[in-house]
Amino acid sequence: MTVTEPAPPRAPVPPLAARARTVGGSPVRDILAVTARPEVINFAGGLPAPELFDREGIAAAFREVLEETPHRALQYSTTEGEPALRAGLAARVTDRGLPTTPDDLLVTTGSQQALSLLATALLEPGDTVLVEDPCYLAALQVFGLAGARVLPVPGDEDGVDPAALEELVLRERPKLLYLVPTFQNPTGRTMPAARRAAVASVAARAGLWVVEDDPYGELRYDGAPVPWIAAHPDAADRVVLLGSLSKVMAPGLRLGWLRAPAELRRACAVAKQAADLHTPTVNQLAAARYLDVLDTHVEKVRAVYGERRDAMLAGLADALPPGSTWNRPEGGMFLWARLPGAYDTTVLLRQVVEQDVAYVPGAPFYAGEPDRSTLRLCFVTQTVEEIGEGLRRLGRGLGGR
Repeated sequence: MTVTEPAPPRAPVPPLAARARTVGGSPVRDILAVTARPEVINFAGGLPAPELFDREGIAAAFREVLEETPHRALQYSTTEGEPALRAGLAARVTDRGLPTTPDDLLVTTGSQQALSLLATALLEPGDTVLVEDPCYLAALQVFGLAGARVLPVPGDEDGVDPAALEELVLRERPKLLYLVPTFQNPTGRTMPAARRAAVASVAARAGLWVVEDDPYGELRYDGAPVPWIAAHPDAADRVVLLGSLSKVMAPGLRLGWLRAPAELRRACAVAKQAADLHTPTVNQLAAARYLDVLDTHVEKVRAVYGERRDAMLAGLADALPPGSTWNRPEGGMFLWARLPGAYDTTVLLRQVVEQDVAYVPGAPFYAGEPDRSTLRLCFVTQTVEEIGEGLRRLGRGLGGR
């Protein structure tokens, strides 16, 4: 008779890191997964219009690179980025009023990576980060994963209040302030020049890094451009400017950049070496070629997106409940609305999706107490006709209009 020995006890595997257990996923990504059905008109995503991608121009840039320099395009590259791309980006930044050399820039795998690199280079667990309220959601994720304490700065329709900012800086001693001053995500608002100068002055007096994220700045439909905070004399040694080709070229290429003072830029380069060695070489070289025609492409995109913004603005009064308010962004991709106080846009989303339309509730964008009556609408992905139909469905979902 054979006696089977009992299997030895199995110990559980070690737990996930605390930051992985406490920081949730993106509600926007969750909504996109739920609303992936083709019949849904989706105002939830921050997705550029795919029919406007310059497929022929981008394909030509890749063909030229692969035909002329395949040994280079398919090889490892430097962490800092391909010289040709950095030179082209530096020229564009300089043309927009901020003198910049190629050595001032670090190419990143999307500007989202730039945020992660900055968190690695600057933040210790427990450090304080100040943000707008509401704030770009993925930035809140980055700072949460870094173990930072995130505090909102009170503000208004022009952005953060400089007096409130200075009071918080003096009381809380934060490491950095994160802003999207131009066509902000989620609100679409733009911080005026005087407010930007005041923020730069607070940072200079109080000792504070400012991260100025500008993924939407080239998508202006009316009004005059506003100088970057990074261009303010007080800010030269303490502002990190982030940029991206995702919204003006193609997000699938995952190309962004950061402009930072030398010591911080070097620290971010070391962090990038550990993260991914470098951004894909072939993508960088193709983008460097495409920069020659990018302005022409952006002009076409601006014209279409401006029409779509106007179409959404024209239909909101009939789609939203009486007493609702909303802004008129001068550019970017998003419009911010506030329903009368009794409405909770998170609760309402389920019945709205039943009408085959979607938005993003405002609550997840708040680092502090959320305003549950708010919502974000993206106006660039759908055609004018689809926007009209989507707003009719939204009206039915919100109250049977």
